Amino acid sequence: MTFMTGLQCHLCGTKFPAAALWVCDQCLGPLEVAYDYDAVRGAVTRDLIERRARNVWRFRELLPITGEPRTGFHSGYTPLIRADRLAKRLGLQELYIKDDSVNHPTLSYKDRVVSMAATRAVELGFTVFGCASTGNLGNSVAAHAARLGLECYVFIPHDLELGKVLGSAVFRPHLIGVRGNYDDVNRLCTQIADKLGWGFANINLRSYYAEGAKTVGFEVAEQLGWRFPKHLVSPVAGGTLLPRILRGFRELREIGLVDGELPKIHAAQAAGCAPVVRALQQDLEFPEPVKPATIAKSIAIGNPADGFQVVRTVKSTGGTGVASSDDEILLAMELLAETEGVFTEPAGGATLAGAIQLVRSGVIPSNESVVVCITGNGYKTAAETTGPRVAPRVVIGRSLEDFEAYVRSTDHAAALPQV
Repeated sequence: MTFMTGLQCHLCGTKFPAAALWVCDQCLGPLEVAYDYDAVRGAVTRDLIERRARNVWRFRELLPITGEPRTGFHSGYTPLIRADRLAKRLGLQELYIKDDSVNHPTLSYKDRVVSMAATRAVELGFTVFGCASTGNLGNSVAAHAARLGLECYVFIPHDLELGKVLGSAVFRPHLIGVRGNYDDVNRLCTQIADKLGWGFANINLRSYYAEGAKTVGFEVAEQLGWRFPKHLVSPVAGGTLLPRILRGFRELREIGLVDGELPKIHAAQAAGCAPVVRALQQDLEFPEPVKPATIAKSIAIGNPADGFQVVRTVKSTGGTGVASSDDEILLAMELLAETEGVFTEPAGGATLAGAIQLVRSGVIPSNESVVVCITGNGYKTAAETTGPRVAPRVVIGRSLEDFEAYVRSTDHAAALPQV
């Protein structure tokens, strides 16, 4: 049974069938999935959800498929970590990390959205599944395509980090490096999808793909004991995640599972690619494209497809936008690792760095609950980012005396027993 009723334009409201469509032919607005909320309200309870498997399909009545899930059975339901040591450093009372750096199978939040897009691709009869990617999406598309036996094409910028290249290549897709940035890659893939009729997760399947991002909102509310936080800080790349987190919160309230005021949602970007933050600062409705120049390559999208939805979402919740320098991003990555044992990629560093700025400026008060969304794993980008910054290993001999000599030469000499 499906509660999906079709697609609807986000801008003008025109309705469409649940096909491989993503742009309104009336106003060129983006299409999103519509549901029968009255029917969902009568079919779903907290108890039903809590008894289900802990994966993205836990809230399947609000997800865009017509049959049974095809993949993603171990994706989602990632930890919501109460980050007390980090909170103390920042002067906060209640701080949480939503940690998608350990998402299955490819260690990023993209495993949520690809679970939707891949399942819907099979339902719609596609035999070729692909994407335009800055790395994490390509990893996930390649992995889920391998699981489903679909032919796969992953298109990436030619200068992508080696860890992310390998993270796609291991699944044996057709891996295509395009000379240019992500926006060039996306433009090419749009042409290919149109001419060849292939299923691209973030192009002609984008309406379904985007719905997977709602599961972050669903899980945060459930993991907080069926309540909303006061603030949530999300990274912004193409703009899929942040607006759908709010949509997830709204849907939980719509069907009666959570009450209360919706949180303020804040957008975090890197200073070297911050079209959404600039639009918020300049009170623009649509972000103006920029040329990316940042180490945070997974969010280095200069012309975000859903940028205007991010702007609307942030404004509607009373949130704000914040951009951080590459140095601030790296420092935030290191701070998260040393206080909470979470190793994030630069996108997560940008999100935490943004949250730190918001706390220091008073936008986020010290006594209000905060969730920071970490969307990718630091091991994928270690060689290019934190690798050169960490202390080298110390090599000693194999005797106890060698170790004691080392300790005496450091600041930890007091730890040795006094004889």
